[in-house]
Order: sequence, then C-alpha cells, then structure tokens
Amino acid sequence: MIAVRPARVGEGQALTALCVRSKAHWGYDAVFMRLSAAALMVEESDVAAGRVLVATDAVNRPLGVATVLGAGDSVDLDALFVDPPAIGSGAGRALFGAAVRLARSLGARRMTVLADPNAASFYRRMGARFLRNAPSDAIPGRVLPLYEYDLTSGEEP
Repeated sequence: MIAVRPARVGEGQALTALCVRSKAHWGYDAVFMRLSAAALMVEESDVAAGRVLVATDAVNRPLGVATVLGAGDSVDLDALFVDPPAIGSGAGRALFGAAVRLARSLGARRMTVLADPNAASFYRRMGARFLRNAPSDAIPGRVLPLYEYDLTSGEEP
C-alpha cells in the first residue's frame, strides 16, 4: 500500500539522496550528476512550507518525493522522483495526484513540469500536455520537454 504524506522537517537530506538515486538510475555520468546536484536538493525551507510530499510504503519507508513550488495561477512541479526499486509501483502516480491536489489547494490553475526525457511518457500518461522544449535548469545547453497540467478540469490523474 502506498500512502502520500507531507515531508517532515529534517528529512531533506534523505530525500535528496533518494532524488540522486532516482536520477542516476537512468545511467547519467558523473559529470552530469555533479551538474545536477543543486537541482536535486530537497530544501528544508520547502519542507517546512509544506511544499514537499513523500510517498511511503506500508512501513513508512520513503518510495518517492515531489515538490510543488510557486504561487498564483501557475505552479511548478519542481521535482518528482521515485526510488529505483519502487519504479512501477504506483508511487509516481500517487505523488503526481497528491501534487495536483496540493497545487489546487494553493489556488493554481495550471502546473508546469520541466521533465527529464526519461519521464516524458509518464507525464503524458498523467494527462500533462507538451508545450515545447525549454532550457534545462541544471545543465547548460541541454533542452528538456516542458509540460503543463490543467488544474481546472477537476479530474484526478
């Protein structure tokens, strides 16, 4: 059984390690991972602000993490990572659904996702619409698919 809960203050370091494991799962080299390090950090200030969600298993072990940042009409799904052993378990879908609910509770009408190419099909399955390729926030010269999820539909992913 997968549950999603708000992250707890003090979990940032362990959740950052989960993000690093998840990103490394796709075979990126050491240089890429080093350049990505800042973008993979789960900030304690975001945890304290209630912007970080954690998917857990039946014994409360973290399976994945999602972060929703921004305010106003549009927010960003700043991160969504699933620990490699939990990929395919439904943790990603549970996190995405919880991120949608969080974004709606913040009053947002849309949620954008700057996706890793390996996750693009996941976001399409969740109902996000491809907008365009956009510059990476971590790797100079790299472009990534940018998606948007309409939060006004009332549908659950």
